[in-house]
Amino acid sequence: MSHWMHNCKEVTRMVSESLDRKLPLHQRMGIRVHLFMCKFCSRYRKQLLLLREAMRLKERCVEDKGSPITLSPEARERIKRSFINSLNKA
Repeated sequence: MSHWMHNCKEVTRMVSESLDRKLPLHQRMGIRVHLFMCKFCSRYRKQLLLLREAMRLKERCVEDKGSPITLSPEARERIKRSFINSLNKA
């Protein structure tokens, strides 16, 4: 059963790897168990996913130079508050 229980260092490494490739089932299950119990690693995972999505959006914006994405200052502030609130709930 020890292969199911991972420490934070192992989980953050595996979460990062999981963005690049599909992990074996036992590692995915171990990560899920750990994330269920650890709010810090869960928050780390959410932040990585957020960064990945932000980079995808940036790439799309650069590719689509004819129509850059612009937001009003109010919209930017609402989005910022929403991200902060979702991270604090983790």
